[in-house]
Parts: sequence; C-alpha cells; structure tokens
Amino acid sequence: MDLIQGLAQVLTPVDLLTAPADLEPHLVDWRRRLRGDALAVALPRSTSQVAEVVRLCAQAGVAVVPQGGNTGLCGGATPESGDRPVVLNLRRMNRVRAVDPDNNTITVEAGCILQQVQRAAAQADRLFPLSLAAEGSCMIGGNLSTNAGGVHVLRYGNMRDLTLGLEVVLPDARVWDGLRGLRKDNAGYDLKQLFVGAEGTLGIITAAVLKLFPMPRASVTAWAGLPSPEAAVRLLSAAQQVLGARLTAFELIAELPLRLTLDLVEGTQAPLGSSHPWHVLLEATDAEDQDGLQERVLALLEAQLEAGHVADAAVAQSVAQARAFWHVREHIPEAQTRAGYSIKHDISVPISRIPEFLAAAGDALRRHIPDIRIVPFGHLGDGNLHYNITRPVDWADDAFARETPAINALVHDLVHGFHGSISAEHGLGQVKRDEAARYKTEVELDLMRAVKRALDPRNLMNPGKVLRLQ
Repeated sequence: MDLIQGLAQVLTPVDLLTAPADLEPHLVDWRRRLRGDALAVALPRSTSQVAEVVRLCAQAGVAVVPQGGNTGLCGGATPESGDRPVVLNLRRMNRVRAVDPDNNTITVEAGCILQQVQRAAAQADRLFPLSLAAEGSCMIGGNLSTNAGGVHVLRYGNMRDLTLGLEVVLPDARVWDGLRGLRKDNAGYDLKQLFVGAEGTLGIITAAVLKLFPMPRASVTAWAGLPSPEAAVRLLSAAQQVLGARLTAFELIAELPLRLTLDLVEGTQAPLGSSHPWHVLLEATDAEDQDGLQERVLALLEAQLEAGHVADAAVAQSVAQARAFWHVREHIPEAQTRAGYSIKHDISVPISRIPEFLAAAGDALRRHIPDIRIVPFGHLGDGNLHYNITRPVDWADDAFARETPAINALVHDLVHGFHGSISAEHGLGQVKRDEAARYKTEVELDLMRAVKRALDPRNLMNPGKVLRLQ
C-alpha cells in the first residue's frame, strides 16, 4: 500500500488534497516570494489523526511540513522547491477544549485562529494578551512554533511566557501529553520549551494550555512626537517608572513610515498636527480607575514635555480615537507594500543601544545607496524593531530586490555587533536559516543539531528549516 492510499484510509476525501489546484494555496508563502512542492496536503481533525499521518509518513520516509495560517514571513510553513513532503495543515483542529477562569488558563488546539482565542477568553471575562497584525488569520500552532511576540510583550511576554503546557506529536508518532496548567513544575526538564520556537522541526504541536489574565477595565492610549530615538528611550524609562506594570505597549515609529501610511492607506489620520522625526505610540491599562490612569499618563507626558524629551503629544479621548492611533501603526506594512519592494528585518538589540544602532545602520545604508528609504518601526519596549528598507523612489522593484543579500549582510552584521538577534519574533524558517548560522558559534549549532538528531534522527520534521544538518 502506498502512502496516499494509507492516508486515504485515515482521512476523509475532503481532508486529503492531492489535485494540483487544491495544493497550490499551501505551496506559496504569505509574501508570495517562495514556492515549494508537495505530494499531498493532509487536514487532520484530531491528535490521533495527526499521529497516524506522521506514522505513515515515517514508514514511507516522507517528510512532513506542519502548516497553520501560513502567515509567516520566513517560509517556515512553506515546503521547499523540489521536495515532495506531505503538508500537514492543522486548520481543522480548531476547538477551544477548556477555559478555566479560576486557574486563568485556556486550552486550545493548534488550528485555533488567534482572534478566536482572544474572544473565547473575553467571554470568560479574561484576557489573552497576544496581539499582532495577523491575529484574524494566524493560528496558535504557528504562534507557538515561531514564539510570536506582538505589541504587548512589554507587559505580558511572548508565547514562551504565555504557555504552560503542550500536546505534541513526536517524529516517531508518539504523543506527548504535557497539557498541564501549572505555573510551578520543577520535575525535570521543561520539555515544552523545546517545541516553542522550533518551527515544527522537532514535532507537531497539536494543543496548548495558555495563560489568561484579568480583563483590563481602564485603558489609555497616547501618541507623542519626539526629536530623537534617545528621547524615546528616556520616555520609555520614565513611563516604566511612572506606570510600572500598567505600561502595556510602547511602539517606536519614524516619520517616514508614518508619512507613507498617511499618504497611501485610506482611512488613516495624522495623530498630531505637526511632523516630528520620531513618534511613540504608548498604551497603559489597569484593572480599574480610568480617571486615575489618565492622570498618570498626562502627568508623564507633561513632565517629558517640560524636559524637552517630547515635542508634542495627544491622549486619545475616546475608544474610537485610540483605535485610530492603532490603525495607523497597524497599517505601516500595507503602506510599505504600496510604496514598492521592501527588504524587511525583524531584529532586536538591547533597548539602551537602539539609538546607536539606528544611527550606525542609517549611515551605512546611505553610503551604500544614498537615496534609500529607511522605514523603521516596532516594539521599542522589548527591543524589537522592524527595520525595513524600501526601494528608492526612482528604482525598479527587481533592481532593488537584487540588493537584498548586500543589505541583509550590512544590517545583520551591525545587529550582531550590537549583541542583538536577526530574528526577534518571526522565526528563521528557510529565509534566515543560513544567515543565522553565520552568527551562531559552533557550540550553539552543535547543541541545536544534537537536539534535532535526538528527536528527529531521520530529519523528517520540516526539514531545511531553522538549521541545516551536517
């Protein structure tokens, strides 16, 4: 019996795709820059079906590529060209298995869309705080596999911090049930952390126990114009001092990404009446006392205005105005797409060194291409910037695309020199796999390969992603 026949005995006809037209959407990455091949797409509905698909693939020596919403930017869920794996898409596994308000946990399957989890938590008067632009389409399995971050990492942490337990199908088709909602468990190795951020190279996450938090009752959103990144870092330090754990988000935005968004995206409005070299969008939340929280934010901004660290500021006076501020921030990527070909970098450096990095990288890029457009924005509160580069106005997209290797090397070398990371929240996938290996020590690579060989000695779990096996 061949593999397809075996899969057909496990899955219903609508859950096993083999026709080229049905395969096509699963073979192309979200940015439509990568395209791979596949033998079939499996759409299991249960953990037992996932295990059976993995068992059959292992018997046949066929690789498995796990896939969720396929919204990643590094090709981690896209099969490579020339390969013939089985793409295992988890979108049918989309049940919220349990909500435990007293334990502040929610147990969900990997195919749940992030927004679905947020809503299920809200129905129990709880908050699941992971928030990012793709939350209406990305899935929890992908969030876990890339250790997703988003805008609220400053207060709540990334997916590593939000995860208490996992259920995982291992490469040998055994199921590890680690769905424990414990905040303290020192009984041996913390196995779940092997799989969070591993991009499906060590096993397939099928379900997770995630942390919930009390639903905030008060929220204040403000937009500030600043003269420099140094001023933004000082504002962050002051905000942490004044607001403490109430500070939920702190986004840094340069003038160019703001201007592109206002010019190219309908429905966006300038938050301030004048232009500034840099901007900060901050959000504070609290369990109660809206008036007290607003007074704290106003006092913070007034003190920073007097100190000269803030040039102008506006505090949202309504939910609609707060959403309008966030609408601008969330549509920067769309504006970049409309402005022309972009070379994107998801980097992190120590917060204290971000101003120095921005200056050094800007100087180096302008020496390379004088009229280059630098579009930096991102999560200053946790040191993660989307340091994106858009083609010069008079360049063709394909000409600028050819500069990608040189620009990546320039930016990533500087990031490494500042003791940073070339992937802060999007993973490595196939796009950054070899680039990351340039900056890791042999000891680090040896340890990663040892873990991979121990769990997946035949290299059948998402091969070619994260690292190469020698």
